[in-house]
Amino acid sequence: MGIAGATIVFVLGWWISFFAVLPIGVKGQWEDDSTVPGTEEGAPKQPMLLKKALWATIGAVVITAAAAVVVPLLLAEQP
Repeated sequence: MGIAGATIVFVLGWWISFFAVLPIGVKGQWEDDSTVPGTEEGAPKQPMLLKKALWATIGAVVITAAAAVVVPLLLAEQP
């Protein structure tokens, strides 16, 4: 797998990982009656996006490493 393929796998893996971790630990404003006027009461109080982006990056690195090992094995010519 070349650099272009690895980049594509990393980007796709990052977005998949990000959407997987996005709902983890989110609490809405309605859960403790701290709704800010002018906002939706279902909006998250603390979305923790930086922390989730870090976890998505770790997940994408793992996915890319796994693909870098598996893809060459699948593409190897059989005698």
